Amino acid sequence: MSSKPSKQLETFANPAPQRDFHIHMQIPEFTCLCPKTGQPDFATLFLDYIPDKQCVELKSLKMYMWSFRNEGCFHEAVTNQILDDLVKATKPRYMKLTAKFYVRGGIFTNVVAEHRKKGWKPQARVDLSTFDSDSDTIRNTRG
Repeated sequence: MSSKPSKQLETFANPAPQRDFHIHMQIPEFTCLCPKTGQPDFATLFLDYIPDKQCVELKSLKMYMWSFRNEGCFHEAVTNQILDDLVKATKPRYMKLTAKFYVRGGIFTNVVAEHRKKGWKPQARVDLSTFDSDSDTIRNTRG
């Protein structure tokens, strides 16, 4: 059975809903089209989230990302659309999407979009601003 691109995001039950834990994903092969020129844009996406009741299923995430390959999208719009769709599907406590688009005309574009569930406060203090996507590390502090 061959796979096809899809806008359908599937989820599964959080295996540890009693605690905050951090999920980090790197998506190095994201592509979409420039809406002005039709030329391909390439990006690495970094998805960081703290699930509530649902986690995103990886194959559906892969097919979802693939669905943008032939769509014309501004970097800012596609980053926010992906975050909105993931938040709608998983309803996380916290989610951040960082899109690092490769150079185009001598300009690198990074777009960061973030969601926090209303009233959510981390159980253990997790300083998410110190997450270093390039080295795959996160510094936790107790507070």
